[in-house]
Amino acid sequence: MERDLTTGSVFKTVIYFSLPYLLSYFLQTLYGMADLFIVGQFGGVSSTTAVSIGSQIMHMLTVMIVGLAMGATVMIGRCIGAKDYKKASETIGNTATMFMGIAIILMIILLAAVRPIVSVMSTPVEAVEGTIRYLTICFIGIPFITAYNIISAIFRGIGDSKSPMYFIAVACAANIGLDYLFIGVMGLDAAGAALGTTIAQAVSVIVSLTVIIKKGTGIKLRRSDLRPKRHTMKNILKVGVPVALQDGFIQISFIAITIFANQRGLNDAAAVGIVEKIIGILFLVPSSMLSTISALASQNIGAGKHDRARLTLRYVLYMTVGYGLAAATIVQFLSVPFVGLFTNDGAVQILGGQYLRSYAWDCVFAGVHFCLSGYFYAYGLSIVSFIHNSISIVCARIPLSYYAATHFPDTIFPMGCAAPAGSIISIIICVGVLIWMNRHSEKYMGNNKSEV
Repeated sequence: MERDLTTGSVFKTVIYFSLPYLLSYFLQTLYGMADLFIVGQFGGVSSTTAVSIGSQIMHMLTVMIVGLAMGATVMIGRCIGAKDYKKASETIGNTATMFMGIAIILMIILLAAVRPIVSVMSTPVEAVEGTIRYLTICFIGIPFITAYNIISAIFRGIGDSKSPMYFIAVACAANIGLDYLFIGVMGLDAAGAALGTTIAQAVSVIVSLTVIIKKGTGIKLRRSDLRPKRHTMKNILKVGVPVALQDGFIQISFIAITIFANQRGLNDAAAVGIVEKIIGILFLVPSSMLSTISALASQNIGAGKHDRARLTLRYVLYMTVGYGLAAATIVQFLSVPFVGLFTNDGAVQILGGQYLRSYAWDCVFAGVHFCLSGYFYAYGLSIVSFIHNSISIVCARIPLSYYAATHFPDTIFPMGCAAPAGSIISIIICVGVLIWMNRHSEKYMGNNKSEV
C-alpha cells in the first residue's frame, strides 16, 4: 500500500492523492450530518438543537484527535521519503500505543464531566436532557473515534489515501442505516443518533483492522515498535500538539459563537448549528488540500526535494482559491434552500440563510491559510498555524461575533462576517512566515533534513 509521492507529475500526484482525501472528508462530513438531518426529519427543534450542540462538542474532540494524528502522518511520511522503514515502523507502533492511552483517559474524564459541559454551552432548557444523552453515548465511543483516525493517519503517511476512504464509506453507510432505525423507527431522537454514530465508528475500526491483518501496510511492525520511545513520541507530538491545540482553539471559537446564538433563543441556536454543518461541507476542498499538501510535502522533504514541495503548494493554492470563489458565489443565491434541507422551520431557514451568506466567503480566505498551514506542518512548523489561528480568534472571530450577536438582534448575517475577517489576519501572518522561509531556505532546509 506504500506509494512514492516524490516522483512523477506534481499536478497529477496532487489530483491522485487529494481526490480520495476529498471523498473521505465528504463521507466523514456526511457521516456527521446524518444525525442532524434525520433528527430534523423525525424530531422537533429541541431534538435538532440537542444534536447540533452535542455534535459540535464531538467535532471538536475529533478534530483535535485528527490534529494530533497529523504528527504521525508527517513523521511517517518523512521516513518513507527517506526510505527509513525501520524508523517508520517504530513511529507507527509508538503512535498506536500513545493514542490508545490518550483515548481511554479522555473517555473517563469526559463521561464524568458531561453535565458541566452541557451547562457551559448555555444549552436551551428544552434541549438539555437530549444533549446529555447524546454526549454520554458518544463519549463511550471515543476509543473507536481515535482508533479510526490513527489508522487513517498511518495509511496517509505511507502514501495511501484510498484505504481510509473505503473505511469511512462503510461507516457512513452503517451510520445512516442505524440512524433511520433508531430515530425513524424506534423514536429515540438524540440518543438514537448517538447510538448510530458510536456503533458505526466501531464498524469502521473492525473493517480497517481486518484490511491491515489480511493485506498489511507494506511495513513490518514488530512488538518492540509498540514500546514507547521518548524521541519518537516527541517528534510526533512536536507536530501534532500545536495542530491539535490550534484545531481545538478554532472549535472553542465555534462553541463561543454557539453560546452567543443559544443566548438569543432556540431558533438562532438551531440556525447556527445547521450552518456549521453546511460550512463543514463547503470546507471539504480546503481541508482535503491541507491534508494533501502535508502528506505530499512531507515525503518530498524527507527525500530532500524541497522545490517539489514548493510546487505542490502552488498547485493546491490555485485549486483551493478557485473553488472558494465558486462556492461562496453559489451560496449567495441558494443559502435558504441549503438550510431548508435540515429543517422545515421557516424562521430557522431565514436566520440560517443570513448567517450562511456572510460565512461562506471564508471558503476563499480560510482556504489560503489552510494550504499554507499544511505546508508548515510538513516542515515541522505547526506552531506557526497555532499562533496565527490563536491571534485571529482572539482579535477577530470571538469579539466580532459577540459584538454582532449583541448589537444586531434581528439578523445573524453580521456574525458570519467574523470568520473571513479572522482568516485575513491569518493570511497576513502566514505570508510573512513564508517569506521568511524563502529568505532562509538553505539554513532552514538543512536543519529540517537532519531531523528526518
